[in-house]
Amino acid sequence: MSLDLKNSLIDRLRLASLLDGISFLILLGIAMPLKYMAGMPMAVRIVGSVHGFLWIALCLLLLLALLKKKLSLAWCVIVFVGALVPLMPFLLDHKLKTFR
Repeated sequence: MSLDLKNSLIDRLRLASLLDGISFLILLGIAMPLKYMAGMPMAVRIVGSVHGFLWIALCLLLLLALLKKKLSLAWCVIVFVGALVPLMPFLLDHKLKTFR
């Protein structure tokens, strides 16, 4: 996967989407079981904070992509809703490559 982070808003959006997707999977697959099965609520606090920061960054990049007309409103909604579904950011990444 090659990303041009300096020049391409779409590549920055793709990276934010993938990082958000990874943090979401870690939150659901590791931190939540640690909280409820091992009594370690700090795991959710830490991973949840990181995930929240990445999600806000994704939302800001989506807004920027919409304002600069790199993505349509429909695609911004698709990426936004996809961020709420585990594994969806990884499936959408292939489609987002076409907007470069």
